[in-house]
Amino acid sequence: MDRKTAGILGEVAAAKSYRKAGYRLIASNFRTRMGEIDLVAKGKGQLIFAEVKTRAEGSAVLPREAVTAQKQRRIIAAAKGYLEKFGDDGCAIRFDVVEIYYRGDEVTRVER
Repeated sequence: MDRKTAGILGEVAAAKSYRKAGYRLIASNFRTRMGEIDLVAKGKGQLIFAEVKTRAEGSAVLPREAVTAQKQRRIIAAAKGYLEKFGDDGCAIRFDVVEIYYRGDEVTRVER
């Protein structure tokens, strides 16, 4: 599976996981000039900014290892842009890295 297809598969699986857990998705691929946030979800008194990383089962590198300090700074900057535009509605702010694993063309695990 190519990288773009894997990324889309991962973001769809992550969104489904949040909805199943009772969260409402309010944005996907939110972009600012400072960075991008894959998913923004809201629920249970929290506003969640999620970075989704997708890897094949058995990959030598864990998905979370791709979220470097530089990437974290860009996510935080994009989240600030989101908050400036839309506010937080009094919710606590949370940052998640959602790890998606797949084999073939199917998701095998979602870890939030």
